Amino acid sequence: MANSHSEEACRLFAEEGLSCAQAVFVAFRDLTGMDERTAMMLSSSFGAGMGRLREVCGTCSAMFMAAGLLYGLEPGYSFEDKAEHYRRIQDLAARFREVHGSIVCRELLKGLKVTSDPTPERRTEHYYKVRPCIKFVRTAAEILEQYIAEQESEE
Repeated sequence: MANSHSEEACRLFAEEGLSCAQAVFVAFRDLTGMDERTAMMLSSSFGAGMGRLREVCGTCSAMFMAAGLLYGLEPGYSFEDKAEHYRRIQDLAARFREVHGSIVCRELLKGLKVTSDPTPERRTEHYYKVRPCIKFVRTAAEILEQYIAEQESEE
């Protein structure tokens, strides 16, 4: 990918209308080895805090899924392997929380009128003007980019 993953994630969110989760997850398909269709389908349930339930931010869910594909547990993993992977995910969450104060969608959108009605909001000029979601898309993708670079430098 010519652009950075964070630039691609923002483009996918703002120009292609992908959900926050899809934008981040699909942007890393070159590294995860997943084709675009499968990446979009797998991550489609996680937007707006998991199907608009406003739970864990979709960008964080996408970051965790990508980390699982890149560094996750394979058959025969040990107890220690599982603990290490959970530490990895908690580290990624802590990095996001450090920037935005939470990883929970409804908390990140506090002060805005948001519901858990399953009907998504239309992507209008007003939507992009008032919603901070693109910041979360950028942050999650940048954190994952940085984490991957750190892992590569340790090899």
